[in-house]
Amino acid sequence: QVQLVESGGGLVRPGGSLRLSCAGSGITLDRYAIGWFRQAPGKEREGVSCMRSDGSTYYADPVKGRFTISRDNAKNAVFLQMNSLKPGDTGPYYCARSVVDISCSDVSGAYYSRPSEYDYWGQGTQVTVSS
Repeated sequence: QVQLVESGGGLVRPGGSLRLSCAGSGITLDRYAIGWFRQAPGKEREGVSCMRSDGSTYYADPVKGRFTISRDNAKNAVFLQMNSLKPGDTGPYYCARSVVDISCSDVSGAYYSRPSEYDYWGQGTQVTVSS
């Protein structure tokens, strides 16, 4: 059974940090582009970060310089280190697998990732940033 499971969410104060994990089972994550998405209250799901199978990384503008995506192949997991968190970062976070490895960027190299490109999704982990 193919499954993605997120963990690591929680309640933090502005400026705090969280490290999210995405563990795969029935699938080898380093063979695919893996994306992180979030959905703020009242808004549509949006891409946050993405890593291709070759290790290249991409970030949406609102999180550049604050978030870092990484992979641990031995653990078959992808991580999202989130620093300097802001209230606007609040929402459920999801990891997902892309059906094609060219996901994560457009032809210019800028971050571009939309939910329709991904076929397997985790259940999500809640991140709340509040004072």
